[in-house]
Amino acid sequence: MKLSIVLSTQPARFEALAYKGDFERNVEKIARLGYEGVELAVRDPNLLDADYVEEVVSRLGLEVPAIGTGQAYGEEGLSFTDPDEGVRRRAIERIEAQIRFARRFDALVIIGLIRGRVAPGVERGQALSWLAEALRECAALAEKEGVRLVLEPLNRYETDLVNTVAEALELIERVGAGNIGLLFDTFHANIEEVSIERAIREAGERLLHVHVADSNRWYPGAGHLDFASIVAALREVGYEGYLSAEVLPLPDPDACAQKAIGFMRGLFQ
Repeated sequence: MKLSIVLSTQPARFEALAYKGDFERNVEKIARLGYEGVELAVRDPNLLDADYVEEVVSRLGLEVPAIGTGQAYGEEGLSFTDPDEGVRRRAIERIEAQIRFARRFDALVIIGLIRGRVAPGVERGQALSWLAEALRECAALAEKEGVRLVLEPLNRYETDLVNTVAEALELIERVGAGNIGLLFDTFHANIEEVSIERAIREAGERLLHVHVADSNRWYPGAGHLDFASIVAALREVGYEGYLSAEVLPLPDPDACAQKAIGFMRGLFQ
């Protein structure tokens, strides 16, 4: 398993981001701390200088394991389940742009908050149908581009669609695309799963990416989660991907990044 941390490439209101702001300076810090990867949170890749992003990451010897897309929902309200067909279409087009951006880095594309919620006046079954249709369309393009998507179960306070590993696996089965896997987030799982370890075993071979944050969404080791047991469960299912810190920038960005990598490295010794 390798270690990465989430960095926002564009201004964002989302709080659980260790680093925002000066892109190159922040990537340099992440590399200096010893992280092997940097997960890029991207609202709109069309507003980025992709060549510059690629050059900086490559020069500093980092991999990009995944591209986060939730800011398109948080900042612009784009989602796969909006009652407005035009909004749903723009959300799909945004993910298609993310897929083309991710191809540069051989990165996963995260389907998190962009799935949206069950809007007032919309039946749950209809929302799930819109979600499945959007995922199917995005997966088709991703397959052509050689990119994989990862669906992230999120806690009930952020969305009422797909909160658990079981619900995510059911939706993935319904979509029927072989290039969609699962992102497991320890913070969300602590709220929604009966057992984090059991949920990891349930995810099994579908597990392609992992977000780590403690029970309070601070860096691992700052709350009450048993990360030794979590890592043991990941090893049990043969997970060899990234553990990516998606954490609040507390007590400050540099301290949380340093404490996260120090704690997680200690589990591998």
